[in-house]
Amino acid sequence: MAKRNGKIKQVRADPKTTMSWLCSTDAYESLCCSGYTKLSDNPEIMSAVNKICDLISSMTIHQMENTEKGDIRIKDGLSRMMDIEPNSRMTRKTFISAIVRNMLLRGDGNSIVLPETQDGYLNNMKPIPPGQVTFVQYSAYDYKVSINGTIYSPDDVLHFVINPDEDYPWKGTGYRTTLKEVAGNLKQAAATKKGFMESKWKPSVIVKVDGLTEEFASPEGREKLLESYIETGRVGDPWLIPAEQFDIKEIKPLSLQDLAISDAVTIDKKTVAAILDVPPFIVGAGEYKEAEWNNFINTRIRPLCNVLELEFTKKLLISPNRYFRFNVRSLYNYDMKTLSEVGANLYTRGIVEGNEVRDWIGMSPKDGLDKLVILENYIPAGMIGDQKKLNQGGGENG
Repeated sequence: MAKRNGKIKQVRADPKTTMSWLCSTDAYESLCCSGYTKLSDNPEIMSAVNKICDLISSMTIHQMENTEKGDIRIKDGLSRMMDIEPNSRMTRKTFISAIVRNMLLRGDGNSIVLPETQDGYLNNMKPIPPGQVTFVQYSAYDYKVSINGTIYSPDDVLHFVINPDEDYPWKGTGYRTTLKEVAGNLKQAAATKKGFMESKWKPSVIVKVDGLTEEFASPEGREKLLESYIETGRVGDPWLIPAEQFDIKEIKPLSLQDLAISDAVTIDKKTVAAILDVPPFIVGAGEYKEAEWNNFINTRIRPLCNVLELEFTKKLLISPNRYFRFNVRSLYNYDMKTLSEVGANLYTRGIVEGNEVRDWIGMSPKDGLDKLVILENYIPAGMIGDQKKLNQGGGENG
């Protein structure tokens, strides 16, 4: 075995591969930004997260029960608690919003809620801040949850998970790593734009002056020259300058378009939208489209609702025939004309009641519209020949 030399060999950087930048302190502070960027500090990311939280928390939560004729809605004390007052200090709106926000941001794909019971009944549900939660890993499929040092079994808490981890499927993974570089780029673009707009090095006119004049030798003298020849008392007054000493040129200052910041920011915004799976117009990079919005509700909002629905059903309901469901249909963008036409067609075919149609379009129920009706001509195909208008006088003319 060869002996190792005890001396530490110093390695010098190759001057050919070394690069340095030289700029003033003001320019560095204006165009460069440093430090850790939290996802919650990025306007684009927060716009997307706020929209997702707002949509999910605005839906009513229905307690449903499986029956032989189909699923029906159950209204009792538990359904009221879930839909109106899940927490003693919070409504459903703030409660659901806190859960979803923890999953998407600080919780890194995890959100913990601690249920509290009294006399065997569910009494309160507390969303736990991510900083107070620690997961104690026992194996790839078993763990405990530590809340401020108190150990809980996973069966005793509500654990909402998105993007399961590869090694620990019970644990979620968030978007911090994926969005880190994009958030840094957007912060740098904002700092560059701010520094550029506040920079004083953007003159629109350059005045070439003979440097041999005595007045030009000092700041006071240059100020005096400007007052004497260029500054005027009224807007629009002409400049009277000696041709031997002054040469005036108009220049076009560098703009943000020349720096291509706008294009880079648009690309980063669309990247944020793609990662969080929201329409680009939500982060300010695109226009609203109805089909795109409905697809967003169906492919993004609905799966996140399923995460909450399944955990609520698994941990809070004893009956195997009951489950919780968010009213996702309320988020689809349908205009009044479409709803009216669909409702009218379903009503005349005896599929829904008239009051159900009125409820769709935001109208109160009315007496006499709580029965299923059907037009006379809507009959089974095998009974077409039994219509009265076909049989009237048919035998005599035959």
